[in-house]
Amino acid sequence: MRVGVMLPVFQRDAARALAVADAAEAAGLDGVFCYDHVWPLGQPSRPAIAPFPVLAHVATRLRRVALGPLVARVGLVPDAVLVAQFDALAVVAPGRVIAGVGTGDRLSAGENEAYGVPFTSAAKRREALRACVRALRGRGIEVWVGDGAAETRRIALEEGAVLNLWNAPTEEVADVAMRCEVTWAGSASGPVAPLLARLADAGARWAVLGQPVDLDEVAAARP
Repeated sequence: MRVGVMLPVFQRDAARALAVADAAEAAGLDGVFCYDHVWPLGQPSRPAIAPFPVLAHVATRLRRVALGPLVARVGLVPDAVLVAQFDALAVVAPGRVIAGVGTGDRLSAGENEAYGVPFTSAAKRREALRACVRALRGRGIEVWVGDGAAETRRIALEEGAVLNLWNAPTEEVADVAMRCEVTWAGSASGPVAPLLARLADAGARWAVLGQPVDLDEVAAARP
């Protein structure tokens, strides 16, 4: 199982995110990822940095780690623009891009509405998700679909994408791993080593840990 971390992008500048990315590669971790939010969920007064510029900067300074958004939400930009952002990132980091994509939900709807971006129905967002997954897989980019309703899981299964579970119990990871490739992302509420061991045993291909996290502890705990 490969192990990565989320970068701290809920900041006014990218300095801390870049420092964590540098430290993650130096510690031997496998990947770094960014949230795709206009602001932290439920906190519109706080800042957030767009993921693709940060990831592109990381790609130019680091040569080994995989990288991607976790997850880029369809509907914030047109589908063609979203796919083009991944295309551009793949030029800078060939073979290292992971296209985490998802539909978003009512918790993130306010981010769209605050900027006059329509928050379409779940069915339309899933339609856009399927189109983006197909386009990205057609380019040879690894795609992770953010977990959601049963219909969203079905898209991952039918399109051959990886399903990314957020803070799911290991029993659920094991159940999903019997039907498709699965990755896990979330926060470690206790010691990292037992969590990573359980996720590896459950069949997760990746574990991506949110902040705050001790990178040396994570590196030492890798299965």
